[in-house]
Amino acid sequence: MRGAVALALIALLAAPAAAREAKPVIVLTFDDLPAHSALPPDTTRVEIAQKAIKAFRDARVGKVYGFVNGNQTIPEPASAPVLDLWRAAGLPLGNHGWSHLNLNQVSVADYLADIDHTEALIAPLMKGADFHWFRYPFLAEGDDPAKRMEVRKALAARGYRIAQVTMSFGDYMWNEPYARCVAAGDKAAIATLETSYLRAAAETAAATRKDARALYGHDIPYVLLMHLGALDARMLPRLLAQYRSEGFEFGTLAEAESDPVFAADVNPSLPPAPPKWQQMQAKGLAPTPVENVSKMLDSLCRPPSNPVPQ
Repeated sequence: MRGAVALALIALLAAPAAAREAKPVIVLTFDDLPAHSALPPDTTRVEIAQKAIKAFRDARVGKVYGFVNGNQTIPEPASAPVLDLWRAAGLPLGNHGWSHLNLNQVSVADYLADIDHTEALIAPLMKGADFHWFRYPFLAEGDDPAKRMEVRKALAARGYRIAQVTMSFGDYMWNEPYARCVAAGDKAAIATLETSYLRAAAETAAATRKDARALYGHDIPYVLLMHLGALDARMLPRLLAQYRSEGFEFGTLAEAESDPVFAADVNPSLPPAPPKWQQMQAKGLAPTPVENVSKMLDSLCRPPSNPVPQ
C-alpha cells in the first residue's frame, strides 16, 4: 500500500513538471512566392529562395508551405525558377490567388477565377501531391457575410482548406527598407534593421503566447506568417535559432491546423468562428500590445528632403 501511495504521489508531483516541459509548436509559412518586395542591388529572387531553403534545411524545420501569387512571374519571369527550387527541396506550394486580390474589394466571380488561375500553375508543380491549402490575401475573408460564405462554399467544393495565421510580426515591413539601405551602403542602418527584426519577432511571439493562454488556457499551435523577402532570407538562420532558444519546436501546417481550435477556421464547409479579437473581447481580454516600428522602418535610408524655397 505504501508503495502504491508513494508512486501516486510521485506521479502527482511529476505532472506539473512534465506539463512545463511541453514545447510550444511554431509552423513556418511563406506568402507571396515567387517574388516579394524590393530587390537589393545585385540580388536575385533565386538567390533569396536558395538562402531560405538552406536555412530551413540547416535548422531541420520540415515542410514549409509557400503560398503562390502566380502573377509575380509576369513582370519578373526570372522569378519563376523559385517555384521549381521550392519543390525540388521537397517543400509544398499552396494557393494565394493569382494577383493578391482583396476579397472586400472585388466580386466573388473575379476572386474565384483568381484562385483557379494559380491552381493551374501550382497543380503540375505539385505532381499529384496535395496543394489544396488556400491563404486569403491580406487575410481578408470578406467583410460581407453573404460574400464570405459564398467563397467558403466554393473553396469547399474545390477541396481547399484555409491556411489560418496565428502569429505575425509584420516581417514584410523590413524588406523594402533593407533594399534601400543596401543600395545606400548604410551598414549602421542595416544593423538597426536586423536588431529590430529579431526584437519584433521575440516580442510578438511572447505576446501571442500570452494571448493564447489567456483565451484558451493553454498554448495552441502557432502558424507564423512570413514572406519570401531579401531580409527575411538573410535573417532566417538567426530567427530560427531565436525561436528554438525561446523553447519552440517546429511543426507542419497540416499537423498544427488539425488542432480543434482551428476546426471552424480551416474547414470552409463549416460556419466561420468569430475573429480572435472578438473572442477575446467577449471574455473581457485585450490583445497584448507590441512596439510599432513602422515609422522608424519607413524613415531609414531615405534621401534628405529638399529644403522648401523661401
